Amino acid sequence: MRTIFITGCSSGIGLISAIALKKRGYRVIASCRKIADQQKLIEQGFETVLLDLDDANSINQAAQQVLTLCEGKLYALFNNAGFGVYGRLNTISRSQLESQFSTNFFGVHQLTQLLLPAMIEQNEGRIIQTSSIVGIVATPGRGAYSASKYALEAWSDVLRLELANTNIKVCLIEPGPLKTYFSNNVNQTEKEKIVKNPPIAKRFTLAPEAILPYLYHALEHNKPKIRYRVTKVTKLAAIAKRLLPDRLMDKILQNK
Repeated sequence: MRTIFITGCSSGIGLISAIALKKRGYRVIASCRKIADQQKLIEQGFETVLLDLDDANSINQAAQQVLTLCEGKLYALFNNAGFGVYGRLNTISRSQLESQFSTNFFGVHQLTQLLLPAMIEQNEGRIIQTSSIVGIVATPGRGAYSASKYALEAWSDVLRLELANTNIKVCLIEPGPLKTYFSNNVNQTEKEKIVKNPPIAKRFTLAPEAILPYLYHALEHNKPKIRYRVTKVTKLAAIAKRLLPDRLMDKILQNK
């Protein structure tokens, strides 16, 4: 039985993935930040660890717990946990930006660094990241969150290259709009000017289960894709970013 550690399992993509992979025969170790959420996961039959990616000590403890639970036989790490700070860049303080990167990027780096040796020792593994459409195309009001995902994308590219001579694969899942609680938990810096998805996005919004076929492929295919783009919006955004001039993209993103 292969063991996978999934971060951010209190709801959304993390919870859906944990449930689906457990049914698929994986040994799932699930993490969340709050004790109440941990208890809910335990009641659903999951092995759990508490993890706050904004806390280096918490990451150290969680990584050690995971390695102890699986006796060093970790097949996959799904770096899914994260949150968003939304608002115009001139309204975001340095501390808010640091917190955004601490959870979405620095914490991912530290956790992966601690768990990677177990994969290297067995010369097998998968490291999968939840990125975002805004890790491809940056949009007004989402600058901090987008910057953290751009960083994650570049970091993942380099990690993939550095592990090219091993049997450890690095993949990115890039969701567009999904029906999760993510937007409800966003830290909005401008209460009078809330950043929301445009109304047309509802037509393309999918359930979080939409990521599952891509996750299965990333975990189980001999040659997984480097990037899995989920929803039509994400696929179109990637094509537009590659083909259209920057100034035309600016006009589209500014709705001009």
